[in-house]
Amino acid sequence: MSTTVKSRTPTKELARSGGADDDSGQEMMFLNGSDTVTTSSGDNQSLRPIPRALAAEAGPSRSHPPVAVGLPKSVVNDAVLQVAESLPERQKWDNKLQFMLSAIGYSVGLGNVWRFPYLVQQNGGGAFLIPFFVMLLLEGIPLFLVELALGQKLRQGSLGVWNIIHPWLGGLGIASTLVAFLVGLYYNVIITWCFYYLFNSFQSPLPWSTCPLDSNGTAVKECTAASETAYFWYRTALDISPSVDQPEGIKWWMALCLLLSWIIVYFITMRGIQSSGKVVYFTALFPYAVLTIFFIRGITLKGAGAGLAHMLQPQMHKLLDPTVWLDAATQVFYSFNIGFGSLIAFGSYNPPRNNCVKDTLILSVCNAATAIYASIVIFAILGFKAVRSYDLCVQHDKGLIGERFPGLVVNGSLSDEAYANFLEFREESKDLGLRGCNLEAIMNESVEGTGLVFIVFTQAIVELPAAPFWAILFFLMLLALGVGSQIGTLEGVISTVFDIQIVRGARKEAVSAAVCIISYLIGLLFVTGSGEYWVKIFDSFAGTTGLIFIALLESIAVMYIYGHRKFSQDILQMTGHMPGPYWQITWRFVGPILISVLLVASIIYRSFDKPAYYAWNADEGKSLLTPYPQWVLIVGGLLATLSVLPIPVVFLLRRFQFHRLDTDINKGVIRRNETTISTKQMMTDVDEYGDNAIEEEDEEEALGRLEMTTSNRTFTIGHRDEH
Repeated sequence: MSTTVKSRTPTKELARSGGADDDSGQEMMFLNGSDTVTTSSGDNQSLRPIPRALAAEAGPSRSHPPVAVGLPKSVVNDAVLQVAESLPERQKWDNKLQFMLSAIGYSVGLGNVWRFPYLVQQNGGGAFLIPFFVMLLLEGIPLFLVELALGQKLRQGSLGVWNIIHPWLGGLGIASTLVAFLVGLYYNVIITWCFYYLFNSFQSPLPWSTCPLDSNGTAVKECTAASETAYFWYRTALDISPSVDQPEGIKWWMALCLLLSWIIVYFITMRGIQSSGKVVYFTALFPYAVLTIFFIRGITLKGAGAGLAHMLQPQMHKLLDPTVWLDAATQVFYSFNIGFGSLIAFGSYNPPRNNCVKDTLILSVCNAATAIYASIVIFAILGFKAVRSYDLCVQHDKGLIGERFPGLVVNGSLSDEAYANFLEFREESKDLGLRGCNLEAIMNESVEGTGLVFIVFTQAIVELPAAPFWAILFFLMLLALGVGSQIGTLEGVISTVFDIQIVRGARKEAVSAAVCIISYLIGLLFVTGSGEYWVKIFDSFAGTTGLIFIALLESIAVMYIYGHRKFSQDILQMTGHMPGPYWQITWRFVGPILISVLLVASIIYRSFDKPAYYAWNADEGKSLLTPYPQWVLIVGGLLATLSVLPIPVVFLLRRFQFHRLDTDINKGVIRRNETTISTKQMMTDVDEYGDNAIEEEDEEEALGRLEMTTSNRTFTIGHRDEH
């Protein structure tokens, strides 16, 4: 049996199930907007009317729903049953601590250890904290809350969230997933490097503490030209090629470490938060334990005070440099991992009444405090290394002066005062080959990223007593930081893939395995001789400008398409508190403006500054700045384009109704046919503890929420007869 309902009036109507033959009293809506709906067995079931409780669980559509008026109760029950069977249950965190630790492990990553200290050193020392905290308040915290709250309210991953806000924005979810996938590819390679160093730390002396010998019994020339730690990194670990044009094959030892990395990531993420939620107790807490151990050891070392003074001494004139503020904004943006979609996924696993505002503030403070804490530890150790290097330099120079001018030697050594006077007043100092030791100059030698971790810091570790112990601790900490961030990044990817209709029936273990296998095969590119160069290419092009553009569109979509009033009401409903002026101003005005400035500055920088990379020169024992070849710039442009291409593609497909080309992702939620643009408000969510009690709305509010314009619409719904 089928029931046909025709609507010929283009006026506003309130969709209610029931009528004369229906006493269910539940509000009805369709999750997508095609004109004909058939739910009889064997026919098209792409569109079904469902009660408001299920609509809240599935996530409301942003399209205007067709109305269903006067349907018998049996029709409703049949449709509800089919929809309920098709909706997978959303995973949930076991407890609040598990969510907090997962978010901390995701947002607090390797950048807090090797990027933030470098920025502090380069941008005015303690003065850099001023623009950092300003950008944290105006950009980082508001955007963090937007993503967390969206996931919690809409109960969807990144893909579903943006389709719900408006189908034309569906490309945002795909774009953020692509960026997260590309970043995850090379981020796991960094974990691979940490594994290799960890395995080599179980020996004494450490293999990077001395230069290897050649067949003649002398130190290898490349090592003496560079340093022990630089040689181990570039030649022993990476076996790096002289340029990106020369891949020189896959390095089997790194390929095995990469395989180990992906196997570990798979077993952690294979069941979603049910498996990864258990691991975060280690990955989130262990780095703080190691940092504390290094802090206690570091401040007791000679030179730690000099390192901390160098870090904290403010250079206020640097605040007049606009690049300092851009660096601060960029650091805040990336340290919060905004735009990857993972925060949305994390929020979707929270209960609907969770206080996401409080979570945002706690996690933001934790992120910033960790970056500063890690910088204190790093500078304490680097201060020790700098003072030791200065002492060795002075000892070398004093030896040369004593040999040439023995009369200056008193009691078998040259005093510090005599050494300083000699450098200042004696012309002979220029001809002796003295190094001209200067502690401040040594402290100003800045390095970031892999250079800081695998060259500079490993050299400092060599100088410590019981060096293997400290090396093991250090690389275990880096592994915990890296794995914690990788879990979050992959969760954003896997949750989106799992939301695709054709994948929903698969086991999550199989989906995770497919993602990890594909990632490993692509990641073999990064363990060739030119692998480190490719890591830098992906880092420069895949996750920079495109990610900023995604964040800008997210901010505009939430505030001006979804609506800031509706979003504020959602926050009120979830937390019990209406967002105040701080949130309103930063969400609606300051945040979008700052991200726009950051985007424009990034585009201008890439337009006028020709991209280059540091290629290792074995003869000179150092990296030389080398322009990228033209083909690399083309590949980089393709990577940058790929990360944002889904946004205009999905918009055009849905704007001009290319239905055959518009893949039905998340079926029953995002399809929108022949309807007008809508900014329809969301339906009220289900109770936090999962019961089916739904708050009743008054007639006027319901009318506003289900507003639509139709003309000659026909809906056909099959049902079972009740006997």
